[in-house]
Amino acid sequence: MKVALVGYGKMGHMIARAAELRGHTIVCTVDLFAEDAQCVTSDKKEMVAAIAASGAEGIIEFSHPASVMDNLVALIPTKLPLVVGTTGWRDHLEDVEKLVHDNKSALLYSANFSVGVNLFYRIVSYASRLMADFDEYDAAVFEAHHNQKADSPSGTGIDIAKHIIENLPRKKTIITELGSRKILPEELQVSSLRVGSVTGTHSVIFDSPADTIELTHRARNREGFALGAVRALEWLAAPEAGQGPKTGLFSMDDIFDSL
Repeated sequence: MKVALVGYGKMGHMIARAAELRGHTIVCTVDLFAEDAQCVTSDKKEMVAAIAASGAEGIIEFSHPASVMDNLVALIPTKLPLVVGTTGWRDHLEDVEKLVHDNKSALLYSANFSVGVNLFYRIVSYASRLMADFDEYDAAVFEAHHNQKADSPSGTGIDIAKHIIENLPRKKTIITELGSRKILPEELQVSSLRVGSVTGTHSVIFDSPADTIELTHRARNREGFALGAVRALEWLAAPEAGQGPKTGLFSMDDIFDSL
């Protein structure tokens, strides 16, 4: 497949290597600042023109939370399969879904493309269902990342919290800051730490007066994220059996559910 990359920082370079190892060709790289990108621009029309001229058959977007929405508005109408790994735009999910629907396009998004993290989501969901019958256990989420990460809490941390809330009825609201008050029983706190070069650690804590149960996923490097993003584009670009190209808004859950 001919692939265009929007965002050509550290992650973009890793995705390029992962794609090439799987037999794909990177035909266009776009970035605001990276000097080795083929198209260095902040102009969205110029970006779309460069991608069109390259003959790209799919796009992977790993840019920055500050630019991702403008990128999506420009890229979705190209109708090319689009995988989005940038976080920080979920408040606009309904707007993006409408844009995808109106353009009969296909977009797959995830806060984390790691196979291990997506397995972790399912483990957390199952554990939360078990805890639903044991009121003595409280729950919380903790995540830690390197000090260059632009958003806090991480999109993965929020997704983990959503899996808990969907399966643990006594938790109803996600909070990321307490201020100077006590936490309410129905609130699920997501705590964040930014320090050094931590690739990514996510923990779920179930705590009772008698003991503590912790579930933790630690990423050793970003290679798993890059490979997962490439695999996601492969799945998104593959036609539905007997139904033609995929259209609509998808997540990693759709890939795992199709296995």
